[in-house]
Amino acid sequence: MKKNIFKIGTVAALLLGVTISGCNKLSDFGDTNVNPGATTEPVLSALLTNVEAGIAGYASQTLPGLYAQYISETQYTDASLYSINQANFTGIYQGNLYDLQNIIIRNESQNMTNVAKILQQYIFWTVTDRWGDIPYSEALQGTTPKYDTQEEVYKGMIATLSEVVDQFDGSPISGDVIFGGDVAKWRKTANSLRMLMAIQLSERFPAAGGYAATEFNSALSHSAGYISSNEDNFLVPFPGGNFKNTWWSLYDGREDFGQSNTMTGLTSSLSDTRQQVFGGETKVEGQDNSNNTSNIGVPYGWTRAKTEAWTSANPKWARVLRGDKRTQSSPIYIITAAQVTLARAEAANLGWTSENLVNVYNAGIRQSFEQWGLTPAASYFTQSGVAITPGGANNERNIAIQRYIASYPDGLQGWNIWRKSGYPVLQPAADATSTIKEIPTRFMYHPSEYTTNEVNVREAESRLQGGNIMTARVWWDVD
Repeated sequence: MKKNIFKIGTVAALLLGVTISGCNKLSDFGDTNVNPGATTEPVLSALLTNVEAGIAGYASQTLPGLYAQYISETQYTDASLYSINQANFTGIYQGNLYDLQNIIIRNESQNMTNVAKILQQYIFWTVTDRWGDIPYSEALQGTTPKYDTQEEVYKGMIATLSEVVDQFDGSPISGDVIFGGDVAKWRKTANSLRMLMAIQLSERFPAAGGYAATEFNSALSHSAGYISSNEDNFLVPFPGGNFKNTWWSLYDGREDFGQSNTMTGLTSSLSDTRQQVFGGETKVEGQDNSNNTSNIGVPYGWTRAKTEAWTSANPKWARVLRGDKRTQSSPIYIITAAQVTLARAEAANLGWTSENLVNVYNAGIRQSFEQWGLTPAASYFTQSGVAITPGGANNERNIAIQRYIASYPDGLQGWNIWRKSGYPVLQPAADATSTIKEIPTRFMYHPSEYTTNEVNVREAESRLQGGNIMTARVWWDVD
C-alpha cells in the first residue's frame, strides 16, 4: 500500500526561549544582557536570531522520520507502531510564527521583513504538510482563524515567495545567524523553496503548462538563481557549547532512536557509500570508535520487547549519522543543493522543463555525496536501481528514491516524497497496534482545537476523507 505542542529537538526547544540582541552568529547568544521584561518593545534582531536558531528542529523531527522509516525507535516503540498522534500546532503559531510576524509588522528593515516572510513560508510549509488544511490567511490575527484548504495554503506560500524575492533592497539584516545578511543567498533560498513546493504539487497539477510547472519554471529562470551548490545550502551552523546540533542532543543521555533497517537496506541494495556517514556505531565522543560507521539498521515496527532484545544483542546498531557528522557543532541542513537539483530532475522528467534530464539527475546525486564529503563511483550511476534515461520506465521510481536518500535525515521531506510518489516502497510496521495498521499520512488535529476553534476545525475535518484520522490523505497526496 502507498503509502500539546509541536516537538522539536531538546536544544532547539531551549533555544526558542532565548532572547538576545543583534548578533550574526550563534556563539554570540551568551553575550547578551537583554531583559525581555524590561521593555515592551521587541528587539527584532533577537526575534530573528531566536527563530533561526530553532528552525533546525523542523528538519530533525522524529515523528515524520518514523513514518518515513528513516529512523526506528529502540525501546519505546509506540509511535512507530502508529499509536494515536494528536500533536498540537498551537505552539508553532504562538512561538516562531508570531515572532516573525512581529518583524513583519514593525518593518524596520525591508530586508529583515523579507527574511521573516521567507522563514514564515518555510514553517507554514512544514505545518500544512503534517496536518493538511491549517490556519494561514487569518493566522496570527485572532483566536479563531479559519482553516484554509491546503491548496490555498500552497498557493499563498508560493505567491509570497514569488513577491519577496524581488523586494530586497540595501537595508540591513540584523541577527541573521544563517546567512549573515547575505541577500543573494536569501533570494536563492526563496526560489528554491518555491521550486520544492511546486514539485510537491505534481500529482495535482501534472501538466507541463499547468500551475505547478509554471511556478517551478518561474523560480528556475529567475535572475536571482536558486541553491545550485553546496556553498549556498540553507542550514543552521551550530557553534556547540550551549547551542548544540539537535541530532547530537537527541543522544545526550538517551538512545531512543536509531537508523532504521529500511534505510540501511536501501543503501545496501544500491551499494550506496553515503551509508558511511548516515549511520554511526556509537553516540559516545572522544573514543577510538566514535567516528566508526554502522550499517546495522534497527528493525522497524517491532514491539518494545522484541526491539530491546535485538538492540541488546546488536550493540553496534546504527545511530542517526556518524559521530563526526553529529557533533555538537555540526550543521543541520534545511534545504540543500542536492534536494533542489533532484527536484529539477523530476521536473525535467515530467516534461516541465527543457533541462537535460540525465545530466541534472546525476549532478544532484553528486551534490548529495559531496555534501557529506564523499564521491560516488562511476558504477553507481549505471545500476538499474539508479540509472535513468529519457522516457525510461523506471525514471519516476529512481528519481524519487534519490530524492528520498538525499533528504536524509530530514524525516518530513522523506515522508513528503514517499506520500507523493509511493517510493521507496515502504511496508507498514509488522507489529502495528493501530486499527487500520497503515502508515500514517497526516497528523491529527489536537483536541484543543475542538475546544477553542470548533467551527473552523470541524469544517476542515469535513474535507478529509474519513475525517480527522491519521490515514486520511492531505490534498496533494492524490493516490
